Amino acid sequence: MSKLLQLFKIKDLRDKILIVAFLLLSFRALAAIPIPGIDISRLKEFFSGNQLFGFLNIFSGGALGNLSIAMLGVAPYITATIIMQLLTMIFPKLKAMYYEEGAIGRAKFNRYSRYLTVPLAVLQAYGFLNLLISQNVVPALGFFDLIRNVLIISAGTMILVWIGELITEQKIGNGISLIIFAGIVSGLPSAVYKAIQTYNAEVLPTYIAFAAVAVLVIAGVVYISEGERKIPIAYAKRVRGMKMYGGASSYLPLKVNQAGVIPIIFAISILLFPQFFAQAVSIFSKDLSLKFSEWVNTFFNNQYLYSLIYFFLVVVFTYFYTAVTFDPKEISKNLQRAGGFIMGIRPGDSTSEFLTKIISRLTFSGAIFLGLIAILPNLTRMVTGITMLTIGGTALLIVVSVALETVRQINSQLVMREYEEI
Repeated sequence: MSKLLQLFKIKDLRDKILIVAFLLLSFRALAAIPIPGIDISRLKEFFSGNQLFGFLNIFSGGALGNLSIAMLGVAPYITATIIMQLLTMIFPKLKAMYYEEGAIGRAKFNRYSRYLTVPLAVLQAYGFLNLLISQNVVPALGFFDLIRNVLIISAGTMILVWIGELITEQKIGNGISLIIFAGIVSGLPSAVYKAIQTYNAEVLPTYIAFAAVAVLVIAGVVYISEGERKIPIAYAKRVRGMKMYGGASSYLPLKVNQAGVIPIIFAISILLFPQFFAQAVSIFSKDLSLKFSEWVNTFFNNQYLYSLIYFFLVVVFTYFYTAVTFDPKEISKNLQRAGGFIMGIRPGDSTSEFLTKIISRLTFSGAIFLGLIAILPNLTRMVTGITMLTIGGTALLIVVSVALETVRQINSQLVMREYEEI
């Protein structure tokens, strides 16, 4: 409480918090403005009956369910960032830019990601609109009306990316993460209201059990998000001129959940692909498209099969993304250049092999955790039979992770100002 009061006593921090709050309110305002020619009642019926699109609607803070100008949220930018990171495996110049050129290289990398966001936003907007038109959720649009809506939705995404960057500049949290955070949290009041509406004395034990499980899930998310394996690092003493350097010891932190929520986003993209593919097939054969769409709908309605494949994809992508972002050989080289070594392990290939073994064990735990978190809403629904009360594990993971990171940055700002006052 004392730190909270201190935040508002310091003018600089108070101004930053107010700016971030205003920018997040601006995002929520954009999420409430629908694009022209949309029947909201038919949209709500569609999203309530489709669990995957319902999940994406929660992710966008209801913007997708309103078909608002911010319906895509920051998803195209996240996709662009993931693609750019994957390209670092193919193009050495991109890898050098991201890992070796420091802040300037990261700024250039982010600029290229923003350039890539524009065509991705256009493609996703066009795909979503056509999919909804094919499902008779949205009335058929003329060519110019379709292009107009695609451009409006794409512009909305780029505005959100800009808002995210403005938030990041305040240095009290990552802008893109806070936008996703705000979108998820905005759906809590309506979820609580629906739960109250469906309440009766017979389901009271279920509600109590649900509350207990929710607390355990939050505790588990915090535990796994903060969990890490600390590898002790020692630095050899070196003499340069008349001074001696090194001789200190430190540690290399390896997180249990090294990949964050990226594998879940990858898995969702793969699960969405069949629906978009069915829409593309209609260009050549409407009969084949209808059969394929029927097969896809049957798959999504089978919660057991859907959950099993979803879990498998999350586990696979956790290993894949960890392999992309964590390079034991590169870390081993950097340690060797700095004169560091893991105690009891020889520098070079032995260090690389040791780190590979450790990260493989940690990734297994992180992958199982992410997989269970991803299918948690389905498991809750299957066990309780209540559709209104579903513990959104992925949403909880994002909310907790963003909250912890924001608190860290705010604490660092407070510590810095306490140091300046001494």
